[in-house]
Amino acid sequence: MTTLTSNYPDGSVVGGRVRRYRALVTLASQGTGTVDLGLRIPPGHVFAYGVLNTDTSLGSSTIAIGISGATGKYKAAGTFTATSTPTLFGVNAAVAATSHTTSEVGSSPLGDGTNEDVIMTVAAAALPSSGTLVVDMYFSAT
Repeated sequence: MTTLTSNYPDGSVVGGRVRRYRALVTLASQGTGTVDLGLRIPPGHVFAYGVLNTDTSLGSSTIAIGISGATGKYKAAGTFTATSTPTLFGVNAAVAATSHTTSEVGSSPLGDGTNEDVIMTVAAAALPSSGTLVVDMYFSAT
């Protein structure tokens, strides 16, 4: 008997449903270190891109977006001074990867994997004392 293999691309990457995860960060002079964005990405998602938008320049503060142990997984550390200008971000390795967050989704809500909690790492200087930073992240999944 002949074994057939699937030549179809991964449904999470081609034809998958795009999901947006949004974090609103109220700027309040947060010092250098980790800021929990409150974004919990379930297993089985593939990163597409992110969008930053702020009403206040972050000045000389640098921000990186990622997960614990890989703080620049989605956005490498850098300044962000453009105000009221939605700006795309995405580390090429994360955008080009076809690997899913943690693992495949199985029969249970979390399958065999765990959630991915997204964090923002602030360095070089504290964030501004007022304003709002919007972090939108887009992932696709089946």
